[in-house]
Amino acid sequence: MPLMLNDEQQMLAEAADGFVRENAPVAHLRALRDRDDERGYDPDLWTRFAQMGFAGVLVDETHGGSGLGAVEAGVIAEALGRTLAPTPYFSTGVLGAHLISALGSEAQREQWLSSIASGEALIAMAIDEHTKHRPQATALGARPSGNGFVLDGSKTFVVDGHVADAVVVLARTSGEAGSAHGLSLFLVDPATSGVGIERTRMVDSHNAARITFDKVQVAGDALIGPLDEGLSALQPTLDTGRACISAHLNGISAECFERTMEYLRTRQQFDRPIGSFQALQHRAAHLFTEIELSRAATLAALQRLDQDADSAAADVAIAKAKAGRVAELAVQEAVQMHGGIGMTDEHDIGLFMKRVRVAQEWLGDAAWHTEALARRHGY
Repeated sequence: MPLMLNDEQQMLAEAADGFVRENAPVAHLRALRDRDDERGYDPDLWTRFAQMGFAGVLVDETHGGSGLGAVEAGVIAEALGRTLAPTPYFSTGVLGAHLISALGSEAQREQWLSSIASGEALIAMAIDEHTKHRPQATALGARPSGNGFVLDGSKTFVVDGHVADAVVVLARTSGEAGSAHGLSLFLVDPATSGVGIERTRMVDSHNAARITFDKVQVAGDALIGPLDEGLSALQPTLDTGRACISAHLNGISAECFERTMEYLRTRQQFDRPIGSFQALQHRAAHLFTEIELSRAATLAALQRLDQDADSAAADVAIAKAKAGRVAELAVQEAVQMHGGIGMTDEHDIGLFMKRVRVAQEWLGDAAWHTEALARRHGY
């Protein structure tokens, strides 16, 4: 398949970019940060975002969504990267919507999908328990109790977990920590007795949560997908999230590049634009080619997810690793080419750098995906 957007996808890209730039510029993130907003996002903006059809991009039309695919979800994610707009899009519109659509029971789909598409319900994914992404290391236990389960343990880096209406929890129902087998998924109401939620404000001024589960009783119908094989069933959802985060990182890279090019054209030194200096031209040319390679790798992964999600893991690993490293290069070059002002809070470049640091870690950084790819090829 050609590595380019078709006409409909390009129209969606333009609509998403226009909406985000008009309604959620970087100044919007600054305002939420400066008043230490408890939610970390603007509910009114999220409602309008949903009315545009963006929140339900992965929800089928029967439940009020757009019924589109990973490429379209990635297009929206890239637009959000250009302004750092804080929304529950990744936790709810991508991960939550994809998981419930793919693995949810009919009752779960009826309960949640329409509300996700309309922007009324928020879903959080509680996957990790350590400083690095290691889903196989899950130790949070879920032991049978009556007709349900009792959950004990803790999760960290639960993006939007402090405002979620439901939390999808990866728990160990059998085996030992480190085994891919024996993991199951549960849809938990955060108001359930024994659930403790601590909001954490991340370095990029977005929000996540630490969540503890102290003898939390859930019914049998809280199970999503197969018992003990939850991690393998979860992989297409994680890969969709990873590819969309890659697109988000590409949006950051492109925005930083464009801002830097404008600075090189306007900043004068020795009575000439600094962009006329050959050393800076070489660095800019290198960054441009790296961004284009990253976007191509990401689009290839998104397209593969739409064609055959079960075979997309390698493409996604390449995209996430490449996008993360290129985004790091983009923000570093932007800071350096802006000179000393690039490090000041008055300018936006530092905000992009902080967002890259968080997005890199989310669902596996470049090193994690490089190792996963190497293991897949027998190294």
